[in-house]
Amino acid sequence: MEKLYGLIGEKLGHSFSSNIHSSIFSEMNIKGYYHLFEVKRENLKDVVVGLNALGIEGANVTIPYKVDIMKYLDKISEEAKQIGAVNTICIKDGKTVGYNTDYYGFGMMLEKYNVDIKNRKVVILGTGGVSKAVTQYLIDNEVDNIIFVSRNPNKIKVNGFKVIGYDEIKLLEKQDIVINCTPCGMYPDIDTSPITKEGISKFKIVIDMIYNPRETMFLKYAKEKGLKIVNGLYMLVGQAVKAEEIWNNIKIDNNVLDNVYREI
Repeated sequence: MEKLYGLIGEKLGHSFSSNIHSSIFSEMNIKGYYHLFEVKRENLKDVVVGLNALGIEGANVTIPYKVDIMKYLDKISEEAKQIGAVNTICIKDGKTVGYNTDYYGFGMMLEKYNVDIKNRKVVILGTGGVSKAVTQYLIDNEVDNIIFVSRNPNKIKVNGFKVIGYDEIKLLEKQDIVINCTPCGMYPDIDTSPITKEGISKFKIVIDMIYNPRETMFLKYAKEKGLKIVNGLYMLVGQAVKAEEIWNNIKIDNNVLDNVYREI
């Protein structure tokens, strides 16, 4: 009998998740099916009950529900509590446990592309669910400083770190890394960038958590400036592999991760 899994989000037309998990199923000989569940915000409270009723054993959670879903779960793992966001739900014996595998996927991506964050100055665009996981990983791995950029800087507080508006990026001194954790530039709105080409010149390494398109306008600007660029696809595959480990209580080799990434 096939195991059932899925992705919970608001708009999922851009998602690669079904392909990624199908590839993992093939690599690991797991009999499974992965479905996309587009959910309206007013129905989010009913999702967990629905998953249970359908016999679904695990689900991922994406924009914009990574924080809101937490209050409907039976238990939250320690890393997800610390981060304050959940992107993976495991369902066993009718009980739901929330995890954050974005944290691990982000680390896998940095390792893959040889991005050293120790003692670096980092600017993060956005303060949502992905941003929270990225922030916790940076803190745990000895980043020097983090500045957050928000559309509403006066209303946002993040762990005591400085929060600025987008118009203040041009006033920053030189920084090491900028990470886009917003959906700006994601398909279908591919002709937009969260910051200008001039703003990008403040950095050495430019990372975009977006994976569709593979090269966003944000990354194109950075490429034109000769900067190192990384997109979010390897992180997406990494967090999916970690989710499968949790759901199936297995360990998946890095070779499988690389094979799935190449296939996608």
